[in-house]
Amino acid sequence: MVSTQVLQSTIEGIRDITHVEIGIMDPEGRETAVTAPVFAEASAFVPKFAQSPADSQSWGEFEFFKIFDEQVPEFVLVIRGGGDNSLIIGKMAAFQITGLLAASKERYDHDSFIKNLLLDNLLLVDIYRRAKKLHIAVEAPRVVLIIETGGSKDFNVLEYMQQYIGTGTTDFVTAVDENNVVVVKDLSEALHTRDVAKTAEAIAQYLRGTGMQKVHIAYGTAVDEIKDVSRSYKEAKMALDVGKIFFEDMDIVAYSQLGIERLIYQLPIPLCKMFIREIFGGRNPDDFDEETLITINKFFENNLNVSETSRQLFIHRNTLVYRLDKLQKSTGLDLRVFDDAITFKIALMVVKYMKYMESLQDFEY
Repeated sequence: MVSTQVLQSTIEGIRDITHVEIGIMDPEGRETAVTAPVFAEASAFVPKFAQSPADSQSWGEFEFFKIFDEQVPEFVLVIRGGGDNSLIIGKMAAFQITGLLAASKERYDHDSFIKNLLLDNLLLVDIYRRAKKLHIAVEAPRVVLIIETGGSKDFNVLEYMQQYIGTGTTDFVTAVDENNVVVVKDLSEALHTRDVAKTAEAIAQYLRGTGMQKVHIAYGTAVDEIKDVSRSYKEAKMALDVGKIFFEDMDIVAYSQLGIERLIYQLPIPLCKMFIREIFGGRNPDDFDEETLITINKFFENNLNVSETSRQLFIHRNTLVYRLDKLQKSTGLDLRVFDDAITFKIALMVVKYMKYMESLQDFEY
C-alpha cells in the first residue's frame, strides 16, 4: 500500500502545477490526503459514487474520479475547480495515483518474496516460480548485509537505505524484524568479493552522515543462486551476533573473519561451564588481578614472544617470566607452551561468551 505521505506530496505537486485543489478519499468518504480543507461537503457523496458504475462524475462544484486496484475502487479522487479542464486534470491525477498504487504493490510483492526467501519460508519450486514471475534473476552473485543501528527511534533506517539503494537496481532492501535492516546486494558488477567490504563501509559512512552514531554491519559469504540467499543471511546474522561478543571494537564484521569464535558461539552453555571447571577448577578467570590480565593479553598479542611483550609492558624480561611462572602454578598452564597457550586463550573466550549470554538472560528478565 502506498503511504499517505506519498499521496499527500503527489497531489500537492499536481495542485502546484494546475492550481486546482485535490482530495483523495477512501470509498467510505474518509479523507486520506487533501490539499485544502474544502472537501467535507464532497465526502457525503463519495460512498454513493463509489458504488455506482461510473468511473467519473460531477456533483456541484466537485468532480469525482475512481482509482482502481485490480478493478476494485481503492480511492476516490475529488477535484474542486479547474473549469473546462477539470475532466482532463482529474483523469491525469487519477492516472498518476493509479501508477503509484501499481508501483507500490510491485514493491510489496518483491519485499514479501525477499523476506520469505531470507527466512527460508519458501519451497525450492516456489522460489524459482516467484522469482520468474517477479523478473528476478535466479543465477546471479549476491551477498546479504545486515545493518543494526541501536534501535534509535529518531531514524527510519529502512527508509534511509531505500533512498540510498534507489529504484531500478537489482539490490533489495527489507526489514525482517524491528532491530535490523537487510540488504541483498547484487555482485554481478563487482570485480572482487573485497568490494563487499567497501560497500559495507560506504553504507556505514552514509548512515553516520545522517546523524546515526552507532552503526554495525555484518555480511555473509557470496552465493551464486537465489536459493542460497538464506544461507548468506544466516551467516550475516551469526557474524553480527559473534561480533558483539568478540569484536566489540569493529563496526563491520564479515562471516569469513569468524574463526574459532564461531565455534565457541555454537557451544551449549553446560558444556562451556564444564570446560571452565576443568581448566580453572573452582576459580573464575575474572579473579585474576588487572596486572595479570594485562600481561596475558599483551603476551597473546605478541604471539607468545617474551622479549617483545616485556618491552611493550616496560618491564624486565625476568619480571615477565616470574608472572608467567606464577600463572602456571595457579592454573597448571604454561603460556610459553603453544598447546597450553591455545587452551588458555580458548578458555578466556569461552568465559567471555558465557558472560555475554548471561547478560542477555538478565536483560530478558
